[in-house]
Amino acid sequence: MRLLILNADDLGADEARNAGIFEAIRAGSVTSASILVNGPALRGALEEIRSLGGEKISWGIHLNLSEGAPLSPGLRVLAGKDGCFPGKVRAHRMLMMRGDAELEEEVRREVEAQIQALRGAGIPVSHLDGHQHVHVFPAVVRAAVRAAGEHAIPWFRIPEEARPGPEARGIPESLAAEGENFSALARQARIALAGSGVRATDHFRGLYLKGRMNRTLVRELLKGLPPGLTEFMVHPGRKPAVPLSTPFSSFSTADRERELETLLSAEFRGALRECGIEPVPFPGAGP
Repeated sequence: MRLLILNADDLGADEARNAGIFEAIRAGSVTSASILVNGPALRGALEEIRSLGGEKISWGIHLNLSEGAPLSPGLRVLAGKDGCFPGKVRAHRMLMMRGDAELEEEVRREVEAQIQALRGAGIPVSHLDGHQHVHVFPAVVRAAVRAAGEHAIPWFRIPEEARPGPEARGIPESLAAEGENFSALARQARIALAGSGVRATDHFRGLYLKGRMNRTLVRELLKGLPPGLTEFMVHPGRKPAVPLSTPFSSFSTADRERELETLLSAEFRGALRECGIEPVPFPGAGP
């Protein structure tokens, strides 16, 4: 049996991203979503979630330590003088450090604050993952796993994916290197997950489709999907009618619309049927 969780990242980033994700949810092309608790469009996302009624969708926390403003006050290491996270490059460099007690304490506080904010909004949290996969970085992973266990969050993303073979042309070298780096961190995170009671899916896909998703590549991915439970990370959305100026403004682009149109296409739904793949939310998710 091949079960596929189609998880849309970055819900709450902006209204255009929200619109695209909910369009895919209502079409049955997305079965799960991860929420940016400090996203500018969080309120609209929460309102839309509540309007869905009985649709079987799983909701998770998209832990963010790199973009926008933190929820915890007084962070001296994680946040800069402007009170905001430092951006992807600097955050990744910092979060690769091990053994910095002050950094790890600030990470613990912010992880707790983001989870509490989502639970306080009445959203059942089925899974934890990270914006730009920060949850598997050395300075974060122990706090993230511990928090998932303490809050009874049953699923934890392990973004480990083998690099496609030489027959898969068109992958930029920078994307390939990034995918291999995240996969190496994920393998270490799997060790931290052992014995925690928190689970990971059998397989993960999506690292090497960033900005590249189209119907042909997705069909190839589905045809090669192994048996078991797979999480497929996707980033559908609509492009804003007016350019945005927020820490998340680069998220809603033509690439996101191409992903959305791929997921909404009859070819995608047909490929799922032909390959005998059942789209599902994270198991145990509430309505």
